Amino acid sequence: MTDTVADVAAGPEQAPIALRATAGVISRYRAWLPLADTDPVITLGEGSTPLVLAERLSDELGCETWVKVEGANPTGSFKDRGMTLALSAAAGSGAKAVVCASTGNTSASASAYASKAGLETIVLLPAGRIATGKLAQAIVHGARVVQVDGNFDDCLELARKLSHDYPVALVNSVNPIRIEGQKTAAFEIVDVLGDAPDLHVLPVGNAGNITAYWRGYTQYHAAGIASRTPRMWGFQAAGAAPLVLGHPVLDPETVATAIRIGNPASAAQAIAARDESGGLIDMVTDEQILAAQSFLAAREGIFVEPASAAGVAGLLAKRRTGELEPGQQITVTVTGHGLKDIDTALAGRGPVRAEVVSPDLTAVAAVCGLLA
Repeated sequence: MTDTVADVAAGPEQAPIALRATAGVISRYRAWLPLADTDPVITLGEGSTPLVLAERLSDELGCETWVKVEGANPTGSFKDRGMTLALSAAAGSGAKAVVCASTGNTSASASAYASKAGLETIVLLPAGRIATGKLAQAIVHGARVVQVDGNFDDCLELARKLSHDYPVALVNSVNPIRIEGQKTAAFEIVDVLGDAPDLHVLPVGNAGNITAYWRGYTQYHAAGIASRTPRMWGFQAAGAAPLVLGHPVLDPETVATAIRIGNPASAAQAIAARDESGGLIDMVTDEQILAAQSFLAAREGIFVEPASAAGVAGLLAKRRTGELEPGQQITVTVTGHGLKDIDTALAGRGPVRAEVVSPDLTAVAAVCGLLA
């Protein structure tokens, strides 16, 4: 593979270009997904996201490193892969409304897909702890937004109880069909690279995504499509690292709001993915996360929200300590677009100064440092 941006749409079936652009993960991978034949397909054309060879990151790590850019999904995060299945199943079951707890991305995705399906959405958010961009998405898609005086784990417990006691479908990743949709990203990587990588790296918050990728890789391996499975490395934020510490974190705190979760719903599955793959789950500091976010934007042209950079931060940290063996093929998932949380991105750059000059060529050239 020599292309710096791989064509993830050109899988084994070689679908026509128009279909590749709009079909979504259900149409492409339906044989691998647990949907009933009678379920409608609620899609916004998710999946087939770019797999970009990161040359400068590869140089830093001493490894061929590919970045799976999940911020290119319709609502700007990986959540869309699972949400297309969750809403298709909910619509097929006759549900009239869905509910989710969220740190932001799930609510944005659920609201968009529910509006496409013609269903009502209830989202429970920890009050004052959601990035503005994500909150705006839920609001403009027409969700009923309830801000809870608590953290994400409190919101999820309430969402579980609502779905049990009232006629609303729960679309968090505790709903196993969400994991089934998210595993398609692993399928795409193998379809493009021709095999599984040596190592796959990603952020860990509620732990559904590491679970999903491992499921996708193991299913492709069992089917003989991949000759191997990768080691799975996950990275949590140091202020929200229950899987690293070995116990829930009652008051998680990190600049990476999307992984600010103290009691992951898929903890057991994530630990199994780590152990079965011979991988690890570790933590990185907020400073390391923001430095990795800046590196991706300034050196690779990939703008991600802070949580998305946790995997890259972990790789850079392991390279510095000598724990990353050089010469490997690595894929790293960046889970959400940087426009999700522009306040944090700008705060990390220091004061933003915009020079105002007269409409004069020499004046503009001087400000730009172009004059000798």
